[in-house]
Amino acid sequence: MDTQGLAHSAGTRRRRGTDRWVRQNIVLVGLPGVGKSSVGRRLAYRLGLPFVDADNAIEDAAGMSIPDIFTTHGEAAFREGETRVITRLLRDGPQVVATGGGAFMSAETRAAVAELGISVWLDASNEVLVSRIAKRNHRPLFRGVDPNEKLKELRAVRDPLFAEANIRVASSFGPHERVVNRIVRALRARQQNGAPNGNAPC
Repeated sequence: MDTQGLAHSAGTRRRRGTDRWVRQNIVLVGLPGVGKSSVGRRLAYRLGLPFVDADNAIEDAAGMSIPDIFTTHGEAAFREGETRVITRLLRDGPQVVATGGGAFMSAETRAAVAELGISVWLDASNEVLVSRIAKRNHRPLFRGVDPNEKLKELRAVRDPLFAEANIRVASSFGPHERVVNRIVRALRARQQNGAPNGNAPC
């Protein structure tokens, strides 16, 4: 898929925020349904940074939806394109980037994020995730399967890698603004303390 020039067209316009001290890419990772895009938009506004949804950027590059990419080209080709797109977006930062649920599984993507940004793991219970996944049917991995069982399967593989993120923040049934506040507190603590990692209180 063609990713040339993608990062320049995918980000939203920079808007005035209340916390303009962040000058790095903030990359949101986590399981499907955890709220990366919704939280990412609010976080970007708060920080005065552009926001980009990596899945939307991939669809723009490929000229087709993610389910169609899976069907036509397979998951392996999708993941390769995903890594290229995310790396290009990070090089065009600073901005807030919401990644797809499986993006952080790629060693190349993790390396790019570690080099060019701060990774934030949004974590939530299966109860929260199932309630959100049930509202939309656009996720190829959840078609025709029990979402709770699929999430258990994904957690076993993905959570150990999500744990490599710089910051972990809990997401729940509450308003997304609460999650944004936790991320901002963790980012401030990271900046003030110079610590390599940080956890926001649940």
